[in-house]
Amino acid sequence: MTEYSAVRAGTFKIGSDLEVNRLGFGAMRVTGSGIWGPPIDRDEAIRTLNRLPALGVNFIDTADSYGPDISEWLIKEALHPYRDGSIVATKGGLARHGADIWLPLGRPEYLIQQVHKSLRNLGVEQIDLWQLHRIDPKVPANEQFDTIKSLIDSGLIKHAGLSEVSVAEIESASKVFKVATVQNRYNLVDRTSEDVLDYCTKHGIGFIPWYPLAAGDLAKSGSLLDYVATQHGVSPSQIALAWVLKRSPVMLPIPGTSKVKHLEENVRAADVDLTDDQFNALDAEGRKAFQRK
Repeated sequence: MTEYSAVRAGTFKIGSDLEVNRLGFGAMRVTGSGIWGPPIDRDEAIRTLNRLPALGVNFIDTADSYGPDISEWLIKEALHPYRDGSIVATKGGLARHGADIWLPLGRPEYLIQQVHKSLRNLGVEQIDLWQLHRIDPKVPANEQFDTIKSLIDSGLIKHAGLSEVSVAEIESASKVFKVATVQNRYNLVDRTSEDVLDYCTKHGIGFIPWYPLAAGDLAKSGSLLDYVATQHGVSPSQIALAWVLKRSPVMLPIPGTSKVKHLEENVRAADVDLTDDQFNALDAEGRKAFQRK
């Protein structure tokens, strides 16, 4: 083990059986600008992925739309065969037509096609965790949920999750298949999904916050976040990530980067042990910042 490791973030069992260290890695940024095409520095992106096992990061989140396909290809190149219990989660349900263009596409035949493509891209016979990237409003939700159930029943995916959903949508999907994870935007200053996180905590559903490092104005010099960071000898973004980790035992943050240096900085957040007073003070400041938006 290195002097710092994601192991120190604790563990969570996805679907009650896939145990992962709670500080994961989001592989969106190992692609080009606008999450389109190959990365500018391909070698550094591969080095970053190669570094994950040594840092104890065994939960990797990607999607067929990242690139598209590029992220999955690079993960396979760098890490296949996946060792040390590494779990690669991927997503489907968004179509890409150019940089920064994301269009929900939830027709059953498309979702099935994308799962088969991800299986090939990642070099696996079964996807441990597959997530519906968005519920397509143009397709009946139950048609999308039934398709996911069929993919589980056929053994192509082991567990399934949802992304950017409400509590009502989780409950609706749960009538068709067991929702193992939910991936919504959440951070110290964005509490839009607070009720979803509380629901996931109550029901043991893994909550994967994307954009977990954001801290807005709280990251400014002289702020409480800056003060706490100085106390711990780390950066404000590391404190913001440590706060997210402490927020709930089902939290699975996936900070992403294409640089080894940034990856190592993120993993160091697992070593930060916020006191309850520090956590509560930051929580209060974060809620105030969110209410001011």
